[in-house]
Amino acid sequence: MERVLADLEPERVFYYFEEISRIPRCSGNEKRMSDYLVEFGKKNNLKTIQDEALNVIIKKEGTKGYENAPTVVLQGHMDMVCEKEPNVDHDFSKDPIKLRVNGDNLEATGTTLGTDNGIAVAMCLAILESKSLQHPPLEVLVTTSEETGMTGARKLNPQNIDGRILINIDSEEEGQLLVSCAGGGRNRIIIPIEWENINNNMTSYKIELQGLNGGHSGIEINKQRGNANKLIGRVLYELFSSVNYKLYSINGGSKTNAIPRNAEALVVLDKGEESKLMDSVLHIQNQLKSEYRVSDPDISILVEKGTGTVEKVFSSNTLKKIIAALMLIPNGVQSMSKDIEGLVESSNNIGVVTTMEDKITFESAVRSSVGSIKKNILNQMDILAEILGVKSEGYSAYPEWQYDPNSYIRTVFQKVYKEKYGVEPEITAIHAGLECGLFKEKFNDMDMISFGPSMYGVHTTAESLSIASTKRTWELLIDVLKEIK
Repeated sequence: MERVLADLEPERVFYYFEEISRIPRCSGNEKRMSDYLVEFGKKNNLKTIQDEALNVIIKKEGTKGYENAPTVVLQGHMDMVCEKEPNVDHDFSKDPIKLRVNGDNLEATGTTLGTDNGIAVAMCLAILESKSLQHPPLEVLVTTSEETGMTGARKLNPQNIDGRILINIDSEEEGQLLVSCAGGGRNRIIIPIEWENINNNMTSYKIELQGLNGGHSGIEINKQRGNANKLIGRVLYELFSSVNYKLYSINGGSKTNAIPRNAEALVVLDKGEESKLMDSVLHIQNQLKSEYRVSDPDISILVEKGTGTVEKVFSSNTLKKIIAALMLIPNGVQSMSKDIEGLVESSNNIGVVTTMEDKITFESAVRSSVGSIKKNILNQMDILAEILGVKSEGYSAYPEWQYDPNSYIRTVFQKVYKEKYGVEPEITAIHAGLECGLFKEKFNDMDMISFGPSMYGVHTTAESLSIASTKRTWELLIDVLKEIK
């Protein structure tokens, strides 16, 4: 079979990337990919472990002169996000990714490319195969289902790993060395609905907050964009002083980890109150437009008259609890890092508000690179719920990876990078979760760093990988391994 990437360097890295691009590896469907790695390990006479989560660990002894060097864990994940264009005929369960080279970019035709994190796997296989590279003892750890909850990392048996230096190859910008990531968790506040009947003379209206930019609740929380759920609570509170209204539904956002762009409240008014509603909403809209003129210049509040009959609404007590929750649940950046300038240390995002038949739920995503601060934010929501006499529950927690000022592997990377390029690498962190957080929880003494080549449009059909950046990243990794004796 003709190789599309045959002329690219480093040749063995792109050889293996093309190989694994032919194997189905959507999150949750990694069995064939996992078995391929096992066969690779056996073929190369390397100790290989495949665990019940289909994680694969392949071990290689240090080369001559490195026999007594500390063991290094090289780590990536085998699964990929599988997306395709609507008009593309592609079956991810059997069809290979159609690779193409476009200048310096490696791309896919009509689908995601899978460089996140296939390029890490390819680099690891090229190192394991090599008979000429110098390196310390290695353990290559390739995990499953990273994209859908880090399942493989969660289920990893610590007894299968001996190394205490870990290089995660799952970052997306060359020249950056990631040294910390946020841990997080979810919180759900549940307010039971007390319903009350109303007369048929009241008119229904929809009040909708729209035009916000939204974004990723971790990476883009520092942009201080408006949160539609938070702001709809403010609208309802400020309407109290001028309009006699009743609320019967409130909904906003679609994902806990996304800053909500839209939220709507359905209300009823006595006849003759419409002009007061319109005047009040216009006043609030002008305030918000002024406040968010930089981050969300298109913010607006739409008011539409309803058509159906409304027979029951939330009681005044329920309404007050809803407004209190939306006004008082922490939201946005809560603290900034003292170790890394410009890094968000902790945040919360009120991501989804949902009205059901008997309750309203408020779901938040908490993030922090310091575990005690994360716990404190969750405690604040528990206390608020206790005061309101409602329920608060936590779920889907994952640990942080806190900055280590004494990291050995960071100093090695900095030294090698400075020698190769004459400049210092950027030491940074990410206000989002990485598998490193789970590894730090399992191996408290693990010294870790994360890096990788430049890639763009990850998780979309526009995904691409810089070929030149991949070559430089590979060379940096090889020189770093050579430095560890």
